[in-house]
Amino acid sequence: MLRRALIAATVLCAPVVAWADEMVTHFTLDNGMEVVVVEDHRAPVVQHMVWYRAGSADEPAGTSGVAHFLEHLLFKATDTLESGEFSRVVSANGGQDNAFTSYDYTAYFQRVAADRLDLMMQMEADRMRNIRLTEDDILTERQVILEERNQRTENNPRALFGEQLNASQYLNHRYGVPIIGWKHEMERLDMDDVLAFYEAHYAPNNAILVVSGDVTPEEVRTLAEQHYGVIPANPDIQPRARSEEPPQNAERRVIFHDPRVSTEYVSRSYIAPERNPGDQEKAAALRILAELLGGGTTSYLTEKLQFEEQIAIYTGAFYSGTSLDETTFDVVIVPQPGIALEDAEAALDRVLAQFIEDGVDTEAMDRIKMQVRASEIYARDNVDGIANRYGRAMTSGLTVEDVQVWPDLLQAVTEEDVIEAARAVLRPEGSVTGYLMKAAEVSQ
Repeated sequence: MLRRALIAATVLCAPVVAWADEMVTHFTLDNGMEVVVVEDHRAPVVQHMVWYRAGSADEPAGTSGVAHFLEHLLFKATDTLESGEFSRVVSANGGQDNAFTSYDYTAYFQRVAADRLDLMMQMEADRMRNIRLTEDDILTERQVILEERNQRTENNPRALFGEQLNASQYLNHRYGVPIIGWKHEMERLDMDDVLAFYEAHYAPNNAILVVSGDVTPEEVRTLAEQHYGVIPANPDIQPRARSEEPPQNAERRVIFHDPRVSTEYVSRSYIAPERNPGDQEKAAALRILAELLGGGTTSYLTEKLQFEEQIAIYTGAFYSGTSLDETTFDVVIVPQPGIALEDAEAALDRVLAQFIEDGVDTEAMDRIKMQVRASEIYARDNVDGIANRYGRAMTSGLTVEDVQVWPDLLQAVTEEDVIEAARAVLRPEGSVTGYLMKAAEVSQ
């Protein structure tokens, strides 16, 4: 197995590390802002992204949703732009822009022609420190996010069910709080909450600039120093202090009834390790395990429960290790009509135990590795996917090198690694099992 060749390079006067096969350059400005440049000269397009190491899991208790609320408000006025002008300028220059919030990060991006990068940096640097909000902005946008919650969560039984599962899975960590926020806390968010979060987290020394596409490291560095480098570092930025999850020693169950449910199913999550810098082997084994168990029509759960026993109409297994703290490994089974959820759960447990006992089929392992390698290659095929891969990883505590070696670690996973990971993670005492059900009929 060939490791990616690691070469040393120098851009202007700063030490830089670059990986030859993906043309990645990484350096840090004097004010602490990290910069990642991924060159792709196939089309004259760039993706410009600023990622902040601040997401919903970094919110003070009682202000759930403030990270996402602030994301919305950054499209209002600044010292040089009127409310909404940022997006209008991007559109007028033929580009697209948006933003998103997760547990571990908030990111803002524009996809534009390569010759518009200077303008994008100018505007993004402006709103890094110069937002200008009014009470009317707070009232109007708070109503917007409440309506967003109504549409995406309150009106969606699956989303409400998922919130309850997460809240049950995490005993002490804010991953158990929804990213959009609890409705009763969202309703109380005010100007002070927003500005406190902005001042605490939005600064160059808490941000990562990722530029992918038709650019050179020299060009990006010159523009970054011009626009971002002049913003002073915030000396009050604090290390990310997260409440630590205690040992999970009790199996938990959630029964969620809703009259709007059309398809009942069983969902289970297990607490699981995340990818850590320089230590991603366990996460790699869990990624392969998820693909083997529930990654498609030829996966183990599908073959056993859908085709052989015809108990289920759908099964799946899911794992994403890109998080700052412990994540989850998830499985789901949607039973055939007439199959009780209790029976579907029992069948799921039996097949999972059988998988661990039988071990991994070599042919299936080879097929999954080929599919995973293909997916990793396809992920490099657009400027959006490339920039997101580095931004998500680095705001979750990983390094550029961790991103680079990840595909090789996936290929290095052995059958023994997969079974060891399954034994370690698929523990009832670290799990939450949920039933999504129609509302029980009330007798008259």
